[in-house]
Amino acid sequence: MLPSRIAALVLLLSTCALAGCGGSTAGETPQPSPATLVLDFAPNAVHAGTYLATARGYDRAAGVRLRVVAPSSSTDSVKLLRAGRADLAYIDIHDLAIADERSPGSLVGVMALVQRPLAAVLAAPAVSRPRDLQGRRAGVSGLPSDDAVLASIVRGDGGDPALVKKVTIGFQAVPALLSGQVSAATGFWNAEGVALQRRRPATHVFRVDDFGAPSYPELVLVTTPATLRAHRARVAGTVAALRRGYAATVNDPASALSALTAAAPGVDRAAAARELAAVTPAFTAAGRPFGDLDPQTLRTWAAWEQRFGIVRTRPDVARLFAPALSRATGG
Repeated sequence: MLPSRIAALVLLLSTCALAGCGGSTAGETPQPSPATLVLDFAPNAVHAGTYLATARGYDRAAGVRLRVVAPSSSTDSVKLLRAGRADLAYIDIHDLAIADERSPGSLVGVMALVQRPLAAVLAAPAVSRPRDLQGRRAGVSGLPSDDAVLASIVRGDGGDPALVKKVTIGFQAVPALLSGQVSAATGFWNAEGVALQRRRPATHVFRVDDFGAPSYPELVLVTTPATLRAHRARVAGTVAALRRGYAATVNDPASALSALTAAAPGVDRAAAARELAAVTPAFTAAGRPFGDLDPQTLRTWAAWEQRFGIVRTRPDVARLFAPALSRATGG
């Protein structure tokens, strides 16, 4: 009897090894898949829902262990994605178009972070409308998208952009306007616009989509086609977690601010609260759910992107975005 029992034990151990016994048992939750998400800029109010998603464990519930990383420069995201050192990144939609033109098919957008542009022209109280900038100095950062935003807004008000005196000021819109160095400057209405109107309430904020530009999603969650093919569940899980995080942010902004300031102690909570209140409606603007990528809106944006010279060739929306993913993950 002993030899037969030994044989039975050997058979049981062999079967167990093949079935993975000694690892996770039946019904046990698998370990979350690690994923790195690079921000588009230093942590700020627009990222509050991202930090809330990780603080509340929405990422782990979706099968992902999300690591959020702040970039050292605005070009980090594209470089890290292409080098395989990050799984996902928030990228300004204009930077995405430029990167795709330089290396077609190397990136793909899978979710919108906001549903409308954040770009604007911020103007001194004396500039009551965009066409009043003709003959005046307007500051731009030096990015191609700034020139396009300025031109679109001035032209959208019936003015001639060629008559505006552009001055490169880098990312110093607030001090340049407060000092009188320029009469206007390009910037983001949810950040510099909020800061300026607090210090100088009579400041005018001309949003680009109020003057002819389409309501494109300013910030997009991006990955590479290779990552999407190899780790689709990881990408989908991240989208699902972020959707929960931003839904919770809308309902409980105080908790989102706490998550943001806990992860990024250098963020001023009071300033972030004002910026979050300003940007929250943009998370679900135009009646679209958070994260949704609308193909028709993107096609309209692509035509505008080419018309105003941000890119030479019109972006291939069908290749550059995967709108079905953000809708398939649910709320």
